[in-house]
Amino acid sequence: MTDAATGAPESRPIPGMALVSRPAPRVAPQKPVHRARYRRILSFAAREFIKIWWYELVLPRFGLTSVSERTRARRMQRFARRFHTLAVSLGGLMIKVGQFMSSRLDVLPPEITAELEGLQDEVPAVPFPAIKQLAEAELGIPLERAYSWFDETPVAAASLGQAHRARLSALDAADTGLEHVVVKVQRPGIDEIVAVDLAALRRVAQWLTRVRIVADRVDAPALVEEFAATSFEEIDYLHEAASAERFRENFADDPRVDTPEIVWERSTRRVLTLSDVTAIKINDTGALRAAGIDPSEVADVFAEVMFDQVFTHSFVHADPHPGNIFVTPRPSAGWEGDEPGAPQRNFRLTFIDFGMMAEVPDNLRDGLRTLLIAVAGRDSRGLVAAAQEIGVLLPSADTAELERALTALFARFGGMGFAELSKVDPREFRDFAEEFGDMVRSLPLQLPENMLLLIRAVSLTSGMCSGLDPAFNVWDAAEPYAARLLRDESGNLLQAFANQAMGTAATTMRLPQRIDDVITRIEDGSVTFDTSRLERRLDRLEGIARRIASGVLFAAMLIGGALLVAPLPPLGITLICVSALPLLHSLFAGVGRRGPR
Repeated sequence: MTDAATGAPESRPIPGMALVSRPAPRVAPQKPVHRARYRRILSFAAREFIKIWWYELVLPRFGLTSVSERTRARRMQRFARRFHTLAVSLGGLMIKVGQFMSSRLDVLPPEITAELEGLQDEVPAVPFPAIKQLAEAELGIPLERAYSWFDETPVAAASLGQAHRARLSALDAADTGLEHVVVKVQRPGIDEIVAVDLAALRRVAQWLTRVRIVADRVDAPALVEEFAATSFEEIDYLHEAASAERFRENFADDPRVDTPEIVWERSTRRVLTLSDVTAIKINDTGALRAAGIDPSEVADVFAEVMFDQVFTHSFVHADPHPGNIFVTPRPSAGWEGDEPGAPQRNFRLTFIDFGMMAEVPDNLRDGLRTLLIAVAGRDSRGLVAAAQEIGVLLPSADTAELERALTALFARFGGMGFAELSKVDPREFRDFAEEFGDMVRSLPLQLPENMLLLIRAVSLTSGMCSGLDPAFNVWDAAEPYAARLLRDESGNLLQAFANQAMGTAATTMRLPQRIDDVITRIEDGSVTFDTSRLERRLDRLEGIARRIASGVLFAAMLIGGALLVAPLPPLGITLICVSALPLLHSLFAGVGRRGPR
């Protein structure tokens, strides 16, 4: 749901909480510093547009297309580096824009996405007095009363907020059963910065609609609004708290996963207090081994949990980078809560930061199930069908070449892990990638909006698992799920066949009586056929044919008259004048006589 006046996501009340209304984003910057920020973003975009216009439109008109094509990859890399520098210097939403762009593999070239995928959400911390002032204004009481201790040095500082360790007051600790907490506080003035950045991005999106090479591939204004909706959710800590509780409920009985508890009494839209669950960062392989935890086992469990989020719960943590996932050692391998017969592990995964979550609707989940089964079975035709079902590949696409390329891909690289792929001759890999990439880019591809965050989650998961275990094989992680899904599909198929058989039997039992009724009505002469709609359509087709004939006659008389004006002026002028009659008939015949269709 969105608010009609602002376009921001509509605030939803949370039980037991007084929801603070979200201020409307400003249409244009007001303060001088904001005007400077606004102009800097637009001037950067304008300079890049001029370069694109020169290389992609002007040079080809002068026969220098080869120059444009030869320099394109290098120019895209330089653009991504310049944007990286701009985003780091400005902070705010611009870092999020870079991360957003790095996941848009469907509309941006790999030179840009590869350069921006390492853009980190780390910026200088806000001075503590400003953080304290904002937190006290939000909580309505002095910080010393809200917490018995509050660390002035932040644990982490990001573009939208920063986190501090604290201890709850004795009264709150007794009520919640918690003592050590982490308090997330938004950066002061972030609402205004978000409004400024979105105003600039909307202006840039309007410019992009006038660049045909871009407008043909992507709806830039729609992308900006999609990004804006995600950004508004991310700066609403009450929304994040509700997502954290939903995620916690999904894995309540799962010993593999843990999440922080929310302290609702000390949480608002700009301040979020939650239990301190910090442990070993998931990518700290040295600390994992020192704790007696096998990193390759962590990779396997992490992949399993992410698959569960997609196919079981349909609610996915879309920002699973190393700072948002901890590995918490368990005191013993077999603790209360482990299912009988389940593998006993000496750790669990602890997820934090639920500001960016991906919903997986039923139709998308069904398509992804089909996709996973096809990938596990190395079924190129099934993979294409799944892509069409999801909506990534339009039904009108010519898929014969894509099926051939996928068959070759599975035959050459199917089943290989990351370690095996690294041993492939780079020239072979490059040649295959270029051929396959050119073919895919020629297809009418699109990316449904609800897949963006999901793709980000998948890419981060893949990178994380390969970093934990160089021999990690995504096929091995996918095949157990594919087998289970295939069994489920078989059960559903048998049930569908049973339902169809019962329906067919019921129809067969009623068929003799219905045939007897029809024969009786025919004998009585009471069977009638309504052909009025067919007759009206035939009349319309006949009228259209006559108007087309009149148009052809008009063109013939006009051209003939023009050719005869010089040698036989009277006849030529007469034909030109008379040609107006079939023209009028072609334009106005049937006007005012259309009946119901």
